[in-house]
Amino acid sequence: MGAPNETIVTEFILIGLSGNPKGQAVFFTFFLMAYLISTLGNGLMVVLIIADTHLHSPMYFFLCTLSSVDLVISNSGLPEALVNCFFYMPTISFYRCLVQMYVGLLFVVLECLLLAVMAYDRFAAICRPLHYMQIMSWRLCSGLVVYCVVHSSLNTMFNALLQPTDFCGQNIINHFACELETFRKLGCSDKYASDLYVQVSILVNVLSPFVFIVVTYGRIGVAILRIRSSQGRKKAFSTCSSHLAVVTIFYGTLLIMYLKPRAQTSSDEDKVISLLYGVLTSTFNPLIYSLRNRDVKGAFWRVFGRKMSE
Repeated sequence: MGAPNETIVTEFILIGLSGNPKGQAVFFTFFLMAYLISTLGNGLMVVLIIADTHLHSPMYFFLCTLSSVDLVISNSGLPEALVNCFFYMPTISFYRCLVQMYVGLLFVVLECLLLAVMAYDRFAAICRPLHYMQIMSWRLCSGLVVYCVVHSSLNTMFNALLQPTDFCGQNIINHFACELETFRKLGCSDKYASDLYVQVSILVNVLSPFVFIVVTYGRIGVAILRIRSSQGRKKAFSTCSSHLAVVTIFYGTLLIMYLKPRAQTSSDEDKVISLLYGVLTSTFNPLIYSLRNRDVKGAFWRVFGRKMSE
């Protein structure tokens, strides 16, 4: 039994932008546009890749998985953030906060790993074109995705086991959603093991995939420079440009979030950074891959053009 004067936290108060009504209106408009673009764009990518046999290749298999991950990320927190824009200091139950936080963590780590896998796929396509289908067999592709899911799930489970359980009555989260770092800062119990695991987790799940991507694209760049024809170099680079753009947006904001000096309390800067990697990435991904990709545009007209003509 706890001490008589111990306060048990059953819900959290999300500050968000409660102190700035005009900011809330801008926030709501931005969130709504991002949510619609992310949901419709990623949903459309998944439908097209599944429906069109021309897109049944390893590259689009990984892209379909990435779009599915982005769908979950955008739907795990954005709908509630939209609703909360209409309330002053909205509340979220303790267990709903945990679910939102760990679902977000699981799928953000999954996206880190998937982007590394997609870099390897581009390496095999450009540096080993004659053996591409042998290297990127369907067995390997499905195995890589299963590994990413299992790895991110285990990481989330260990995070859950090591998180603080005593909050000394503190239940105000200076954020628009439940996010791991803001949640941890509220804990008043011993966080040594949790802090240590977070550092290891960042090294394994964020920095290691990023370094792998950088090294892989270094080798891809060398291979592209060896291509004699300018048209061949342009074609090879175009197959990587979309993935590079997504990696830059996602890892750029994620690394800023986890490598900047840690403060004891959350700031408005933390909100903006988490907004960038948690919302903008899932919003821009389908736009980047669809607007720059002839195969996706062709699949759209084959799938929906046929239905409209029937």
